[in-house]
Amino acid sequence: MEIGQEVPDFTLLGSNGENVTLSHFRGSKVVLYFYPKDMTPGCTQEACDFRDAHHELQNKGAVVIGISPDELKSHTKFAAKYDLPFMLLSDPDHKVSEQYGVWQLKKMYGREYEGIVRSTFLIDEEGKLMKEWRKVKVAGHRDEILSIL
Repeated sequence: MEIGQEVPDFTLLGSNGENVTLSHFRGSKVVLYFYPKDMTPGCTQEACDFRDAHHELQNKGAVVIGISPDELKSHTKFAAKYDLPFMLLSDPDHKVSEQYGVWQLKKMYGREYEGIVRSTFLIDEEGKLMKEWRKVKVAGHRDEILSIL
């Protein structure tokens, strides 16, 4: 994907128990973030950072949507435990993660496995890519997004 290009549309099951389609958010900016796993330290911090900036993001015309391969039950617990005011989408077969190029080979402690590389896509009101961040470092990421909005 390139800046200015329309991003791939998709429909996934959301933490509200309903199917959520990206194109239904046309008319709003979307902060679409992919994260590896619910309840892990980095992913929890990232979600809480977006939670804490939720009103400011809304005031700038943006909605936040998180995607991970976790099942709906995990998303529901994660959202409830940390009072997350935005939608979490379940991508268990990682088809959407692959479309966005965030499902990759990773290495940790000498072990190789496939998983999500933490990434964020800022999408404009027309469904076009405004900015992308790959291999996101959580610290300061929310503030960078806010400064661009």
